[in-house]
Amino acid sequence: MRLAELQLQDFRNVEQAQLTLSPRTTVLAGENGQGKTNLLEAVYLLATLRPLRASRLAELVRFGATRARVEAAADGPGGLRRLAVEVADGTRQAYLDGKPIERLDDYFQGLAAVCFSPDDLLLVKSGPELRRRFLDRAAWSRWPAVLAEARDYLRALRARNAALRTESREVEESFRGPLLRTAARLLRRRHDLLEELAPRVARAFAEISGPGAPPAGLRYRPASGMPMAGTEEELAARLGEILALRLERDREKGYTSAGPHMDDLSLSLGDRGARTFASQGQQRALVLALKIAEIDNLTAVLGRPPLLLLDDVSSELDPAKNRYLLEYLARLPGQAILTTTDRHLLEPAAGPGALFYEVVRGRFTHRE
Repeated sequence: MRLAELQLQDFRNVEQAQLTLSPRTTVLAGENGQGKTNLLEAVYLLATLRPLRASRLAELVRFGATRARVEAAADGPGGLRRLAVEVADGTRQAYLDGKPIERLDDYFQGLAAVCFSPDDLLLVKSGPELRRRFLDRAAWSRWPAVLAEARDYLRALRARNAALRTESREVEESFRGPLLRTAARLLRRRHDLLEELAPRVARAFAEISGPGAPPAGLRYRPASGMPMAGTEEELAARLGEILALRLERDREKGYTSAGPHMDDLSLSLGDRGARTFASQGQQRALVLALKIAEIDNLTAVLGRPPLLLLDDVSSELDPAKNRYLLEYLARLPGQAILTTTDRHLLEPAAGPGALFYEVVRGRFTHRE
């Protein structure tokens, strides 16, 4: 699916904007703080129904406004559709052809997006939270149902945490069941995703790094140490045993100490952990390989590349890795929206039919 036309109203620092998007590459150029990334966040919200940077939906509404709206014409397998997302009072509402959506599958039909930002370059050396976020964003691009499944898990987690702070063991037990079912579903999704990504990451890292580079590896690392093999029922049973053993400690601390919200993604080069032993160049090559693997995997699943959002990454990469990325983008037959402070950095990847916009204080002006 390709976005043909985009409209923003009262989104972040953008009061109003209307852009025609290239079916291949659209480049947004301007100084930092002008609104380039805000537009990418608007597109990401439209494509995933999740904010890219904001911790609260209310942050997306322009100061002084009561609601924000993003709308686009999308050309996909079913023809031209109008997608829209409106944010008001800390909640969002998605629309398909002017009507509130009833089924996520209808909205996401043929729609998937991958965003690559400078923050992603911290994936290897950061704490587990950023890697969990990468996993879950990649999972709901792969399976849109994960959006609701992750929400169900968080709801069950909050309920069990609240129950832990009561004096009743029976109350905690009544909330443990829903937590185990939703946790097992999320664990299975993450595990299946890594099975698909691991060989693609190894291949991309070898291509980026050249001969003699150690092999890149991915492994899911549950904080509880439980095995990940098996059905959802078996995963739920194992996690249930762990939570039962930790019940008194969890009650004392008031939170659940095992489950998907505590787990990590282990990245390695050869037999050594990348977080500890990889050089900065190797770390960045590994992150680039992760993103390329995600794009390649979605392309294989969907039969076409996802919408790619690239937020000023070229300025953060060394020349060799930037050249690899730009050559990869030039070969990719999908749609991409790229931001930069220097349009000349991205011109090699733009190709024929590219559109360039200058961004100043939330305004987007087409430039040849």
